[in-house]
Amino acid sequence: MKPKIPTTTAELMSRHMDPLPTEPGIPFQAAARLSLEDVQLRRNMGKATTTIRRKRAKVVEELPDWEHLREAGRAIKDRTLRHLDTYLLQLEASVTRAGGVVHWAADAAEANAIIGGLVARHGAREVVKIKSLTTDEIGLNEALEKIGVEATETDLAELIIQLAGERSSHILVPAIHKNRSEIRALFRKRLAGTENLTDEPKDLAAAARAHLRRKFLTAKVAVSGANFGVAETGTICIVESEGNGRMCLTLPKVLISVMGIEKTIPTWRDLEVFLQLLPRSSTAERMNPYTSFWTGVSPGDGPEEFHLILLDNGRTKVLADAAGRQTLQCIRCSACLNICPVYERTGGHAYTSVYPGPIGAILTPQLVGVENASSLPFASSLCGACYEVCPVKINIPEVLLHLRGEVVRHKQDNHLMPSGESIAMKSLGRVFASPGLFERAQRMGRFGQRFMLKGGVITSLPGQLGGWTTVRDVFPVADQTFREWWRARKKPAAPSSPKSDSPKGGDS
Repeated sequence: MKPKIPTTTAELMSRHMDPLPTEPGIPFQAAARLSLEDVQLRRNMGKATTTIRRKRAKVVEELPDWEHLREAGRAIKDRTLRHLDTYLLQLEASVTRAGGVVHWAADAAEANAIIGGLVARHGAREVVKIKSLTTDEIGLNEALEKIGVEATETDLAELIIQLAGERSSHILVPAIHKNRSEIRALFRKRLAGTENLTDEPKDLAAAARAHLRRKFLTAKVAVSGANFGVAETGTICIVESEGNGRMCLTLPKVLISVMGIEKTIPTWRDLEVFLQLLPRSSTAERMNPYTSFWTGVSPGDGPEEFHLILLDNGRTKVLADAAGRQTLQCIRCSACLNICPVYERTGGHAYTSVYPGPIGAILTPQLVGVENASSLPFASSLCGACYEVCPVKINIPEVLLHLRGEVVRHKQDNHLMPSGESIAMKSLGRVFASPGLFERAQRMGRFGQRFMLKGGVITSLPGQLGGWTTVRDVFPVADQTFREWWRARKKPAAPSSPKSDSPKGGDS
């Protein structure tokens, strides 16, 4: 049954959604329309992303070898993905040797079952979590709730989202769409002893700290994500800005880390590259305030049990796609979100998925299949700004085009494309395949556009083409194409006619 389309941004933010969307779902275009109508949301998003972009540019300029670092990060990730099976087995052996236990989860259901079983075995009724997009991806909080276990987010922004009953709207700053006045109102409503709370950041942080400290001291089990897993040593790494994660990593007796298999890196030395790329691209800092490493267990120090769950959940399918595989190089820095003009205006909730922005537009459809997220490859522009800032050089526009083609092929193969659109696509295919037909089409377009030109631009196109001009003007077809210019340039000059002394028109 097709879900009801939300009518307000509040409904869009708070409605229950599957961790990753399944069709028939809410198309991006419908959800984005709501976000565009929310003036406060657009103001909050614009201010936050502009600030992050400006700070990022400053710290990146400090490194003369920034482009070399980007290329090194891309090369390491590319090599790892080509030999991922080998590195995963090495990681498993290293973690086991250090006293940890490795679990393999094919999908979200299997990962949740493993975690639920471990929590139940220790008789825990609550767990504390350090921020993890991967656990959001598998819907862990909802799965634990079904078995009577309460999960508490300990990252400040994640806590805000949890208290508000909303989805994250940003990979790195989940509550980026909220200002501090909105957060104060939320805390006054949901946290005890906050009646006189101000909207000063230090006061908001203190209120959250008091609430979380009780959780840290009583929880038996903690769940974390992972930024990197080092195959060589079995070390897991998490970078964060607040330090709450270290309370999760040290106080509970049991630590469970959920890691997508693509987070593996071969050697400890590789961290030298990524720990320079990640903080500058994410929080615009030279280094993360808190970078935590742990390797297995140590008697009398920290958790008594460590479990690492290696999650597939569609990743091997992405790995098999030569064109889309580069998506798995992502280190979740969010630089592409902060630069994207579409994301800045719509916010993350319009993507109706855990992964918003340009990276979400290519990652989610690959994880769940384009048939289950067919609107997302069209949710980002092809301006290339995301590619320019990506610290590991993921060519997002290239993958977007690849996935758009996959959407069209899926619709054609399953007879889901409207007949008019199908005929138009096939006709365009024939035109684009023939230089002669293409040039004739250009000449026809040059003639036909005369009736739509206003002030040198086309402000409105007819029929389904009108979607292009709802938010932009279109430049007209040029008076002369490149091919026409080239032929005119290469055409030899006509020989001049010999002069005649006799007047034209015959003999006198």
